[in-house]
Amino acid sequence: MRVGILTGGGDCPGLNAVIRAVTKSLIHHGQCEVIGIQDGFDGLMGETPRVRALDWREVSGILHIGGTILGTSNSANPLKNQTTLARVARNLTVLALDVIVVIGGDGTMSLAHGLTEATGVHCVGVPKTIDNDIAHCEHSFGFDTAVATATEALRRIESTASSHHRVMIVETMGRRAGWLALESGIAGAADVILLPEIDYSVDTIVRHCRQREQRQRYTIICMGEGAKAQGASMTVHERVEGSPDPVRLGGVGHVLRLQLQPHLKSEVRTTVLGHVQRGGEPTPFDRILATRFGHRAAQLVLQRKFGRMVTLRGARLASVPIADVANIQRLVSPAHELVKMARDIGVCLGD
Repeated sequence: MRVGILTGGGDCPGLNAVIRAVTKSLIHHGQCEVIGIQDGFDGLMGETPRVRALDWREVSGILHIGGTILGTSNSANPLKNQTTLARVARNLTVLALDVIVVIGGDGTMSLAHGLTEATGVHCVGVPKTIDNDIAHCEHSFGFDTAVATATEALRRIESTASSHHRVMIVETMGRRAGWLALESGIAGAADVILLPEIDYSVDTIVRHCRQREQRQRYTIICMGEGAKAQGASMTVHERVEGSPDPVRLGGVGHVLRLQLQPHLKSEVRTTVLGHVQRGGEPTPFDRILATRFGHRAAQLVLQRKFGRMVTLRGARLASVPIADVANIQRLVSPAHELVKMARDIGVCLGD
């Protein structure tokens, strides 16, 4: 078989571990040629495809390395128009791939599903996101690393918050899902956790901060970039026309600072963690999970179970149709166990 691999969407700790596991598993079983497609779907959209051969030597020594050796793109859209689609179809014919292993989030899975319908190319999906928001998958690789990074930032910021008696706001990534803010907020002992799924009241947060001004004299607020006040809209950082996901969120931490400062004695500061959450080496947990996902993806390829995405349910790997996860996000339920626990231990959820 001739198998392609591409990484789509934003970079994520553990991508190289997946590439390594897919390649080595397929080579181990023989009769497989593995081709790496460079820069995600963008590698298929040019006049000629941009690819590189992947063999045992090429993928050795990359397990612990962050990012992706293949490159990626979160703006490439192979379904953009008929001209682009025709070019992609021609390149797929030139490459003569039996299947493409597509590593990405819900947007990437949507593009893979659309490409299958438009060109007939077979795809196998591997879920990737630090947001942990892919439907039918309880835990995606990269999330544990991002939580660890955000948690360390919260713990470091607490020391300066305590020293200066400040209200410190830490804005995490996560888009419209609050998993990253929720878990890092709990692990980092945040006093207030604000999620996109639970609109916050400024008055509620002010009351909580004032209570802490009388006790600990500082407050740590962890909020997802998609969080918003009651009756307000999400804070849009920019719009990228032509991108599969044109709306880029960010800056809500600064919005909240302006909302809080007039009502508090404490100085309010905001730190936006940004892309530091997506970089660096994956944690041991993510290295193992990414390797498991890559190995299972290779098994799906060898079994010719195309059109499916590897998933994790409980502690077990399974697979679901790619169509079932395309452009569907797994959000935090206000009734989730972690939300209830946070409330019971005195964390303010802003509502």
